[in-house]
Amino acid sequence: MAAPLGLAALGLTLGVAAQAPSTVKQPAEKPNAAAPVKLTAEQDRERLLKLLGLRDEQMRRAPATDAGAPHAANYDEAKAHVYPNLPDALVLKSGERVTTPAQWWGQRRPEIVADYEREILGRAPEHPPAVRWEVESERPENWRGIDVMTKRLVGHVDNASYAALQVNIDMILYTPVHVDGPVPVLMEMAFQKDWERALARPFEAPAAPGTPGHWGVDGHDALARGWGFAVLNPLSFQADDGGGLTQGIIGLMNKGQPRGVNDWGALRAWAWGASRALDYLESDTAVNPKEVGLVGHSRFGKAVLVTMAFDPRFAIAYSSSSGEGGAKLYRHIYGEQMANLASASLYHWFCGNFLRYGGPLNAGDLPVDNHELIALSAPRPVFIGGGSNNGDGYAQAGGDAWADPRGMFLAEVAAGPVYRLLGAKGLATAEFPTVGTTVAAGDLAWRQHPYGHTPAPNWPAFLDFAGKYLHAPAGEKVLAGMGR
Repeated sequence: MAAPLGLAALGLTLGVAAQAPSTVKQPAEKPNAAAPVKLTAEQDRERLLKLLGLRDEQMRRAPATDAGAPHAANYDEAKAHVYPNLPDALVLKSGERVTTPAQWWGQRRPEIVADYEREILGRAPEHPPAVRWEVESERPENWRGIDVMTKRLVGHVDNASYAALQVNIDMILYTPVHVDGPVPVLMEMAFQKDWERALARPFEAPAAPGTPGHWGVDGHDALARGWGFAVLNPLSFQADDGGGLTQGIIGLMNKGQPRGVNDWGALRAWAWGASRALDYLESDTAVNPKEVGLVGHSRFGKAVLVTMAFDPRFAIAYSSSSGEGGAKLYRHIYGEQMANLASASLYHWFCGNFLRYGGPLNAGDLPVDNHELIALSAPRPVFIGGGSNNGDGYAQAGGDAWADPRGMFLAEVAAGPVYRLLGAKGLATAEFPTVGTTVAAGDLAWRQHPYGHTPAPNWPAFLDFAGKYLHAPAGEKVLAGMGR
């Protein structure tokens, strides 16, 4: 696999690096700052529509999840290929074909990034605030037979520019004790329930595959391989709600004012926080900073791909059931659609400009599609997974059709030419595999399990895939310490 280029070659800015861990408490909030504006998600969305010159009646009706509901989403593959022609990831806007890695890094990749920033994800601030990391607690523990060091971490975001808001990044890091050097780490972008599970003591046993609401993965499995495991709480620094856009890191950067149509949404903000968490991991002597991977499910599966696109330091990713706005092709009209993402409940993930694609514009008008989002990770390894595609959305038992597994697979296949250009390998097949089949011979990997909308059943296959790239200094000592 070709080695990743340096930051200068990528033309990316990663923001201000974290300082070394500190036990100094953050100063008290400074006075005399105006309070943030308060808007509901509905009010904020209506405001953005007006800025775009749109009316709510111009917005398309969002398809329903349930296949039996009126105005249901399409679950017929024969009707999914409304827009069969994808943008070519290896053709410049000038029409010239990209034939060398230098053209990809210097010309085509920046074009794709610019399209995503303008039309979908929004632009992150050029000068984000510094983050000062504090180790709130550090203690030895035993996680189901494995001795670990647990660190409870808080990243304090500098709010000198707007004292009315305090923003912190919450993370827990577990590293195995019985190893001879720095370890790889897998970082999970966790839902609130999984964050609470990480805080619970004693350590909770994992739920069975397919358990409703079980959207996390078992970090113990990573520790057993001699790797570390981190749990990041994205909601600690940006709410998953349009009413929270004048709070969190987005609100801090806008000094409590509502966004403009070009400003970043929650997906990009969550990616920023993951990068700041990696800043800390680079400073921790227990961690091998060159082998940090990122894991996320559903909306955080989307955030994983966005983070990989904008931060080349992450070594590997597992994006689970990311669906529309993630690995799924927008042009594959199956399950969730752009009109759903443009609704008052989800629009905050994206920039204001994206709302146009839930109204007068459609998927065929996009200058990019999500095979190119996946390609922005190249040549680094990416594992994409989903649940069973049984045509009943994800509200029914066993269903993950809302996330469109085939649409995600097709996008991964279409990202292959970029991987091959950079000396890596794409998927080993273009034929949609049967449920339970792992395709992992290349640097892009795929698996679909039979348990619906959950990342857990694909987790062991991802760990096997990651084992080709992550190297524990002495994993056998960890296994021996389990007493098995």
